[in-house]
Amino acid sequence: METQKITIELPSEILSLVAARKKDIPSRILEYLILELYRIGEISSGKAAQCLSMERSEFIRFASRLGIPFINMDRDELTEDVEHARRVSEEAGK
Repeated sequence: METQKITIELPSEILSLVAARKKDIPSRILEYLILELYRIGEISSGKAAQCLSMERSEFIRFASRLGIPFINMDRDELTEDVEHARRVSEEAGK
């Protein structure tokens, strides 16, 4: 994957919250960026995993531990999917 180097300015007090060691700051900021892009639906879990050099299943567990769900459905969407699955199952059983 091709990369580009950028420079950003952040308040010093924010940097100390990002990572305890200065050398870890770029990788932590990349993690935060990728997690947010995944959370808002801009990239897939597969792309996010690739960007962070992880297996997809590892990324899904990582994001889940941070409160970012793999399946992001509201109650109505979930109910609709369950009902659809039941109908398909019933039709297949006929």
